[in-house]
Amino acid sequence: MWIVRRLLSSAVLTAGHYGLLCRTTGSLPAVSPRYLQCTCCWRSRITVAGFDALNGSLSSELCSDDKQSLDAFYTPEQRAAILQLLNNATESELASIKLLRGRKSVNIVEYRSRHGPFKNLESVINVPLVKHKSAVIVFNSILNPPEKKEKRKAKIQLAKFIRPEIDRGHLEEANTIVSVICGTNKVAWAHMDRALTVLDWQQHECSSFMKGTYMASAYLEEISSVVSHIPDADFFIVEKPGISMQNTTLFPVMAHLRTVEAMLFALLTQRQEASDSPRVLNMMRVAVGRHFGLIVGESRTSGAQVVRQMMTESVTKKSPRVTFPHDLLVKYRNAFQMGSRNRGEELSDALLQAVAFYELLGE
Repeated sequence: MWIVRRLLSSAVLTAGHYGLLCRTTGSLPAVSPRYLQCTCCWRSRITVAGFDALNGSLSSELCSDDKQSLDAFYTPEQRAAILQLLNNATESELASIKLLRGRKSVNIVEYRSRHGPFKNLESVINVPLVKHKSAVIVFNSILNPPEKKEKRKAKIQLAKFIRPEIDRGHLEEANTIVSVICGTNKVAWAHMDRALTVLDWQQHECSSFMKGTYMASAYLEEISSVVSHIPDADFFIVEKPGISMQNTTLFPVMAHLRTVEAMLFALLTQRQEASDSPRVLNMMRVAVGRHFGLIVGESRTSGAQVVRQMMTESVTKKSPRVTFPHDLLVKYRNAFQMGSRNRGEELSDALLQAVAFYELLGE
């Protein structure tokens, strides 16, 4: 209305001879009719010259929607469906509705506890932060919930967990793999087929690891002995440690792991023909940890509990995730006890890496 008064006060009105669109010679320039819009509903348009209709329209017709009861816009069935949800939904369920995230869903629950269930739609706007227009959007969202589109799981890129790069088809044809894990004083491996059946599962103590000056001859003798016991397979998967180069306190461990890793690659590669594609591959330790939910912050936690669960399910379930031979279940039934000084971390990691290889490849 202040716009109207401003226009009236600036118009030239003398004894009814001049209106807003009239001008005296040499005074105001010619003015063409323009439109005003009601800022409440943004629907109707009225010419500036139509002052007689403007006052009445602004006060009644243009903003009449806000004065109508919300219940008048919906059928009895629709009102019942809306009230049923608003009166019974939990805070988390309300938060999933459009415009009700955050404080509004909390306010609705608090309002119900203080005043009882909503008896009509109009009473909903008594909830703090819920206004007329937002209430209409909420009601329409309840009656016409958006369709939830299933998110397609992104195809795993091999380069994110397997090195060097190799054609996916070759990996999918693998009938058996050997997963190899190196620790500070042990090397463990798990021989597994594509049906996730454990064919062999062992570890070797390596007494010369991380002793003295890291003699190459001592390392080579130990690792050669280990490799002689590893069965043949389509691929050998060697764990790629996730130790940061910036962590100088762990430099001796990193040097040890890299040395063993290089020797395993060299000795296992001798089993393949020169023209073959690589059969000895690295698998990222972090990728295995994420697959089994073992990453906490930037560190990977023990997977011994996961392996114990797999061993239990192999006996108790008809279709277990992993199948273990009876002799291996007996052999390692106490290898992963909580609080044990020797929990078989290398053994559990070797098994989890083999399982993760096949499961990630199948996604």
